[in-house]
Amino acid sequence: MTVRRSAAALAATAAVLCAAAAAAPAAVAAPSPSPSAALPSGLYGTADPTYDGVWRQSLAFVSQRAVGVMPAAQAVDWLVGQQCDSGAFAAYRPDPSVPCDAKTTIDTNATAAAVQALHEVGRHEELVANGVDWLKSVQNEDGGWGYTAGGPSANSTSIVIGALARAGERLGDITTHGGKTPYDALLTFAIPCGGKDGGAFAYQPDKAGQLVANGDATAAGVLGSLGKGLVVGDTAAAKAPTCKKTTPLRPERAAQNGAHYLAGALAKTGHLDQPPMPGAEDSAPQPDFGNTADAVVALSASGHQDKAAASVDWLAKNSADWAAQSGPAAYAQLVMAAHSTGADVHDFGGADLVAQLNATGPAPASVSKPKPAATEEEKKDSGDGDGIGGVWWFVGIGLAVGAGAGFLISGRRKNQQL
Repeated sequence: MTVRRSAAALAATAAVLCAAAAAAPAAVAAPSPSPSAALPSGLYGTADPTYDGVWRQSLAFVSQRAVGVMPAAQAVDWLVGQQCDSGAFAAYRPDPSVPCDAKTTIDTNATAAAVQALHEVGRHEELVANGVDWLKSVQNEDGGWGYTAGGPSANSTSIVIGALARAGERLGDITTHGGKTPYDALLTFAIPCGGKDGGAFAYQPDKAGQLVANGDATAAGVLGSLGKGLVVGDTAAAKAPTCKKTTPLRPERAAQNGAHYLAGALAKTGHLDQPPMPGAEDSAPQPDFGNTADAVVALSASGHQDKAAASVDWLAKNSADWAAQSGPAAYAQLVMAAHSTGADVHDFGGADLVAQLNATGPAPASVSKPKPAATEEEKKDSGDGDGIGGVWWFVGIGLAVGAGAGFLISGRRKNQQL
């Protein structure tokens, strides 16, 4: 998600991120809490939650709900207790009994993620509405949102759009006094087609007003342009994404342009790279597991699941150590990537992602067991095989009917905005 970032990176650069109002927390290993700081029993993960407690809890919830898991009541209660009276959320409040005040560092990313999480678990629509009201109350005049309330609009706009959409808000109706919508701000971060980074999104303009392509921001920008939240369904592949200049640039076209950039960025190795941490001795780029997972979700959402297939395979083969080190948000990102492409979340490179995610928090209230795979004989009997009544028989019938009727079937979405 802006959006799904690594906790370790956050811990190291939190002050910079707040000052720059750039991206949100994610899923990379954070420092362990001190022995004297007992973690709440309802919290997912064992790493220091200072910078990503609400974020990782929220990602865990939305991904669990997508695969039929209901979080434990104590886990939901913990997230509910993190909300301020204003409706906003901070990254983490160690003592929820202390009311939020001017010193509480509330942020739009934590709030947007929590709004989606509480919406997905249900029965908390009043709290969802309070969060939505707060987000709308801190909308900037250009239509967007910064990482902190009142900060310059940044790619945080993407995750706020997703939260508002999931809560049932009509984005075109969320306007400033000057008539600006969230999309007016988001599209200013889109790099025009034509150059080597055409179609990508930046976090926000740099000090010189230039836009610098960023894979993380692009994945989030695609979802935001499509008006989608953190989780998307399994979307059939459409034609290959292209980057086209249009005037004016519409959200649908910006999403497709972003998908074109992501497909190209993933094509060579199957993954995105992350820049070295400030002061690191090794300057060689390292694989960026979290943002690769986000890119997979964005490509699937925009109708280009086929362009994400190699990355799904790469994640399945290589992400286990990263996820084990990084914790619940990482497992959630992998669940969302697998879910969005139809991959088996219970056998992802030999790992049961759902069980691994569930194990990072309290035992879930309920778990929907996956249906066992059908045998070849069962497939034939049920019409899933190649005989009469099988899949190819129906394909043939479909082609014949399609030819006779002259219907056209068109493709689809998330970066779908043509």
